[in-house]
Amino acid sequence: MKALLLALLVCCLPDNSMAMPAQGESDSQTAAIQVINAPQDEAIAARFRAISAAIAGMETVEVSVQAGVLTLKGEVNTAQLKTAAADIANRLQGVVHVQNQLQEPVALRSRLAPAVDKFGEMLTNAVQMLPLLLLALLSIVLFWLAGSWLSQRGALLRRLGLSELATNLGMRFVRLIITSIGILIALELLDATALVSAVLGVAGVIGIALGFAFRNIVENYLAGVLLSTRNPFAIGDFIQVDSMSGSVVRLTSRDTVLMTLDGNHLRIPNSQIITSPMTNFSRNPLRRFEFSVGVSVDLDLVVVRQLAIATLQQMTGILADPRPRVLVQELGDSTVTVRVLAWVDQRDTDFLKARSEAIRLVKAAFDKAGIEMPEPIYRIHMAEMPVAADHAAATPAATALTAIDVPASATSIATVDVSADTTIEQQVQDDLQHSEEENLLPGGKAAAKTTKS
Repeated sequence: MKALLLALLVCCLPDNSMAMPAQGESDSQTAAIQVINAPQDEAIAARFRAISAAIAGMETVEVSVQAGVLTLKGEVNTAQLKTAAADIANRLQGVVHVQNQLQEPVALRSRLAPAVDKFGEMLTNAVQMLPLLLLALLSIVLFWLAGSWLSQRGALLRRLGLSELATNLGMRFVRLIITSIGILIALELLDATALVSAVLGVAGVIGIALGFAFRNIVENYLAGVLLSTRNPFAIGDFIQVDSMSGSVVRLTSRDTVLMTLDGNHLRIPNSQIITSPMTNFSRNPLRRFEFSVGVSVDLDLVVVRQLAIATLQQMTGILADPRPRVLVQELGDSTVTVRVLAWVDQRDTDFLKARSEAIRLVKAAFDKAGIEMPEPIYRIHMAEMPVAADHAAATPAATALTAIDVPASATSIATVDVSADTTIEQQVQDDLQHSEEENLLPGGKAAAKTTKS
């Protein structure tokens, strides 16, 4: 009986083996505070005082420690120092909790104190680096002066056959390179060479942006360099670009200035001149003019050719070599078109005057020789109508053609002024004399100075 009661008692007792793990699990969730061999409160406070004394701005921080709880009081200049003091206190061994009661000063003087100290520190460093700054500045100035002196010595490049614009561009490049060397030396003296990479990166980005923004200007400038190097025209040359023509006045870094036959200034972008067909009528002093004449199909074309050639050979200003020529160009329904060609020397004979006079003389010669230059013929079909007798008798006389006498003065080879017209050339020289705009063509500046003198 006693054994049975003992067994029931054992079964009714609580299961301690199941309760113990739950209690151990709850304890593990809370961090344990080590108390064995922990530093005393005074040792913790002394350690923090030693650390704060070594940090600028934390010398006046008051610290107290009680049972591992560290309390900070006082004022610090910045919020950064307040946060730094709390971080240091949390890392000290034996500290259980930190009460950060530090305050930032509100007074204006206290606020300005850090800035004044920082400025004083910068001023002290500047005074110490003053010799290096002066040496770096001297390096930049000396190299800049050397580059400017060399940029004025472009005679060597001109001897190599470079144009005025290419020479100026080369001299500017030399000055830029020499000045850049001086700047690099100055940065090396100041131990600021890392700044070069940043400057070059910024300059690259800015260069790309400016390249897109000023693409047309850059194209015209480079085209001006090519034109000044190749020299496809000179001052006073009569050129034609597309449908635009005129005498060359000057070449600038962006455009070419022409003077039209009307006396107007025409500016053509250099890039357009480079990419467009251009005709220079003045590079070869000999120039050929031509015009077409329609004659009757019933005429002997050999006689027509000989008469036209003989007329041109007697005209003033027409060259004998190359000699004039007359070519049969086209056979039409009622006319034969002949093409008359002749050469003039533009240094002595004006092209337009000579062509105009040649047309006049050939027409006069054809009229005198009875060479008909018929108008277009139209065929008209008419119905038969009864006609009175008196009208029929008068019909042959009405339809008969009568010869027209040509005055002898109209067929004579009169002396006409076909000399070279220098009107545009004089206006070009006058423009060179009074204009201060740059002229990159060879002899442009010299011509202007000669005209002024």
